[in-house]
Amino acid sequence: MRTARTVPARSVPARTALIAALTLALTSASSLLLTPHTAAGAEPKAVTREGAGPDRGSAARSPASTARGALTAPVTDLSDADADADATRGYPRQQVLSPDPENPADKSIKLGLIPYHAIAPKLNALQALGDRVSVEVAGRSAGGHRLYLVTVTAPETAPRARAQERMRELIENAPATAAESPEIKADYKTPVFVDNNIHGNEWEGTDASLKLIEQLATANDARTADLLAHTRLYFNITANPDGRIAGTRANANGFDLNRDFVTASQPEVRAMRRIGIDKQPAVMLDLHGYVNGTLIEPTTPPHGENYEYDLFLKNTYANALGMEAAVNGLGHTPAKDGVQPAQIPFRDQQEGWDDWPPIFTPQYAAFHGAVAAHTVEIPMTVNNSAYDKLPVDELRRRSAINVDVAGAAIRATLDYVQTHRASVVADQIEVFRRGATGAAQVPVSEETVPGVPGIGPEDVYTTTFPRAYVIPAGTGAQRSATAAARLVDHLIANDVRVSRATTAFRLGGRTYAQGSYVVDMHQPKRGLANVLLADGRDISDRVSVMYDISGWSLGRLWGATVRPVTGGTLSGVSLRQVTAAAHVGYVAPRGTLRLRLDDPSGIAALNSLLRQGVSVRQAADGSAIVPGSARALAEEAARTYDVAFDATTLPGTVPLHRVRVAAAVTPGELFALREMNFEVTPVSTDVLNAGFDWSAADVLFVSAGLGYDGLIPAARTALDAFLAGHGLVGRGTTGAALNAAAGLLAVKPVEGNGAANGVVRVVNSGPVTASAPDHGFVYAPVWFTDLGPGVRVEQSYAAGNPLVSGHWRPLKDGSGGPAAAGGQASVVSGPHAVLFGTEPLFRDHPKGDFPQVGQALIAMAHAHGG
Repeated sequence: MRTARTVPARSVPARTALIAALTLALTSASSLLLTPHTAAGAEPKAVTREGAGPDRGSAARSPASTARGALTAPVTDLSDADADADATRGYPRQQVLSPDPENPADKSIKLGLIPYHAIAPKLNALQALGDRVSVEVAGRSAGGHRLYLVTVTAPETAPRARAQERMRELIENAPATAAESPEIKADYKTPVFVDNNIHGNEWEGTDASLKLIEQLATANDARTADLLAHTRLYFNITANPDGRIAGTRANANGFDLNRDFVTASQPEVRAMRRIGIDKQPAVMLDLHGYVNGTLIEPTTPPHGENYEYDLFLKNTYANALGMEAAVNGLGHTPAKDGVQPAQIPFRDQQEGWDDWPPIFTPQYAAFHGAVAAHTVEIPMTVNNSAYDKLPVDELRRRSAINVDVAGAAIRATLDYVQTHRASVVADQIEVFRRGATGAAQVPVSEETVPGVPGIGPEDVYTTTFPRAYVIPAGTGAQRSATAAARLVDHLIANDVRVSRATTAFRLGGRTYAQGSYVVDMHQPKRGLANVLLADGRDISDRVSVMYDISGWSLGRLWGATVRPVTGGTLSGVSLRQVTAAAHVGYVAPRGTLRLRLDDPSGIAALNSLLRQGVSVRQAADGSAIVPGSARALAEEAARTYDVAFDATTLPGTVPLHRVRVAAAVTPGELFALREMNFEVTPVSTDVLNAGFDWSAADVLFVSAGLGYDGLIPAARTALDAFLAGHGLVGRGTTGAALNAAAGLLAVKPVEGNGAANGVVRVVNSGPVTASAPDHGFVYAPVWFTDLGPGVRVEQSYAAGNPLVSGHWRPLKDGSGGPAAAGGQASVVSGPHAVLFGTEPLFRDHPKGDFPQVGQALIAMAHAHGG
């Protein structure tokens, strides 16, 4: 769930050839489309053994592009080739799933819900009920569990399925033509997506979906037949099987998947992203728990400024009313069973449950064409302390209510789609048309969104889209070719169109080299392009509280140079659309080699070479000097990590060795350290008290879970001895507190507003940050004053108000705001410690800032000749 706050009630030009081809294909298929959707018209049902078809759990990506995107993380995206092949197959697409080993420790069992190991047999049984249910494996979780995508629809021949795919393509790629298509109006099956259990200990959506799938598979009434003839229903049975089994919110990597959609660092999110692109749902539900009464979006302000909010609010509010009626119509009451009436935040709350960041599943889905997308929080708490303390009978009573509520929400949504199919599809087409033509957004009002009461100026959020973004090529123009390639691959993976210039060009008053990338903002998914690349907005004065992060910008934080172009025309620019970034890996053919450590891939390549015993030295500018004798290994690293080894005459002054990190950090930070190929051993107060072998570590990194006061005397003595000969890298108040207790660095940490977060301007001034970007990320920002002897300022917050985008207010007494932080030290260092007041490893968002931590760990690991 997203914990509710108590608040007062609120008083690209179209591609001509593609359009022509799609239109012709659609016209030629019209005789097929007009055939009634009956089982008699379907091809014989094909049932395959799991694994007999294409491997949809692997991606056809090169090692370098994999390294750019996730470095050492596993890749489970569905490949485009597999998706295209799937589109040629009819429905049903059935397979026999192999069973999982029975796991009596599965946390679902206590609640009377289906354990993960019983899902595959259940899906086999559902497929056997007839020809409406299909099951595909959409990928695997971080813990290796299968992700099941179930499709429920009337049978389709292969030609009919191809026709549906052509219509889907036409809607996105030729929306003006699609808007006039009689075939789409009559025969396009509206895609609906139901996402379940993304938070592993919010279980019941899975069980409600399985129950509904069984009903739809066997129902013989005319309304069900009509629904399935005109709709494809997609169910992600459990988006987080790792957490379902373990009873945890996060997946096996410790990530909250419902915070990961900007960066898609986790395999489960990449699978959901692929579903969103391939299936293009017009309506989606994301089932969560637990808020009593049931919370049904749309949200309070602020509203995401990059999507077409007038179309979104129109459908989301209307569908919310239907879900509210269905949930309340179940007859659960406060007096009878403790269930409060459902609530709709847009109508019933002032603020505190916003849809501003696209990190949440429904908000991200809007950028792929969902004109109604909801988080639904079912009512009865069964997780966390309730799971441990309540009797089993009470837990099962609550879970049964939750299954009923989730089922009512899904059924009401299907009723809405069935009744409003034509307008829902038309609104999705309009989203893409506005993007493709560069049309202005429509501000919400009671005139532009009739039927939604209470719309006021607090609900109006729009943006001005640039004409294009340019990711320049060439030395001097591009900060990091590796970071640029990673960003381009990420945009393409998100279905954003990117082109590459075949000649040099001039745009917006600047000249760009051949090979520069251009994101034309006249494209169907311009909102997604902008939400990833734009600076964002400082909304501190618009609302008093925010639910989660308020600022993000891959254009500022991923380490690539990105330039928005606000005017001009692209008509004279020679561009070729690309499906992947060009490789930038390179090794000079002779001489000593220099590897820049200004990107996490460079740090990962360095650590790979050190593990293989290469004699590497660090130069005065912070780069790594690799002997020519290791050229073959450098070539392998260049291919794997897409980094450049240039010829150099710079001397290496500091011999480098493998860096072994003892880390008391967040899951996101641990993930980032391992992405950079550091050898990491997680530690905590309990681990140190149990007796930790410090000989296995070269440096300590602390940001969470380790307090000096909690250590027993023996553990303190061992820690002090280690720090006397090695070093500490600390982040935030926890790292600063350990530094103070150990007496390493004479500084005073100052805490800003603990609710603040966002993108900030910084000034880099020391060796740890010498090659860092000029923007960073903060979450509960910290700065350092009263600097003692030997303390060096590595980085400062920019003078004045350093906040570029996000939410950062002063505290009630006037302290803790961005103006107080302006000009103050954000990163400091000394002989024994480096302290960060920023969040350079936050959830994969500031990937361009990762090397600051890498440089700090390397520096501290090699202090005192260690």
